Amino acid sequence: MVLTQAEDFGAESEALYDVVRGLDDAGFRQVTQFKGWTIEDVLLHLHFWNKAVDLSVENVDEFQRRAGGAVTALVEVGTMRNVEDSTISERGEALREAWISQVREMVPRWAAMDPKARLPWVGPSMSARSSMTARQMETWAHGMEVFDILGVSRVEVDRVRNVVMLGVNTFGWSHQVHGLDVPEVMPWLELTAPSGEVWSFGGDGTAGQIIGKAEEFAAVVTQARAVADTGLQVSGVVAETWMAYAQCFAGPPNMPPRPGSRGVKSGKG
Repeated sequence: MVLTQAEDFGAESEALYDVVRGLDDAGFRQVTQFKGWTIEDVLLHLHFWNKAVDLSVENVDEFQRRAGGAVTALVEVGTMRNVEDSTISERGEALREAWISQVREMVPRWAAMDPKARLPWVGPSMSARSSMTARQMETWAHGMEVFDILGVSRVEVDRVRNVVMLGVNTFGWSHQVHGLDVPEVMPWLELTAPSGEVWSFGGDGTAGQIIGKAEEFAAVVTQARAVADTGLQVSGVVAETWMAYAQCFAGPPNMPPRPGSRGVKSGKG
């Protein structure tokens, strides 16, 4: 059995690598629309957590030290940037190559793993499948701010389904982390994949519905886009509340970007 999510993580990383491999030092210092992060910050963050997920298999004690330190910093000072900066020494082109080399070395090993194997994480343990889905999600979501600032419209493919599924599976979490009651019924989702296939999830429509492009739903649940900046058709109080607070990632509550604050800058895309 092949853990296909590992291969999807690899493909997502290669897509991001393709758009940054020609950057010079000035290019890496470009500030994105995400919390003032530079492109270099994005790669450093991805590299830190890719290495962490690898440590969750190879060296649990070291994983707990690194990941625990980052999470503590996030809670206490609101950012884990200092921990990531002090752990990863490479910068610029060297960082880019170290990041993609780590990914390329990881993918075949993770693809051969038992998808149901339980591994430690910063909260509850996760399966190997979930670990790789999370790595793809982070690469896809943080990759978007890089594509955006470089003025490139990313070509989406159906592996975005993994991100969509993570969004669907965290319907309850999105409410809980924001201190909201979890509705008993999920809205009806009718999402069109990049290939044109239609993916359907959720309840019978009594809790509202969300209709539109799968990648736009993924962008909202990863907080890479405000729902108002997408073409999603959202109706019903439950559906509207979910899309206003959607958060498919762990950690403290985060609100989505303000309408109009994230998007592809004019350029070659």
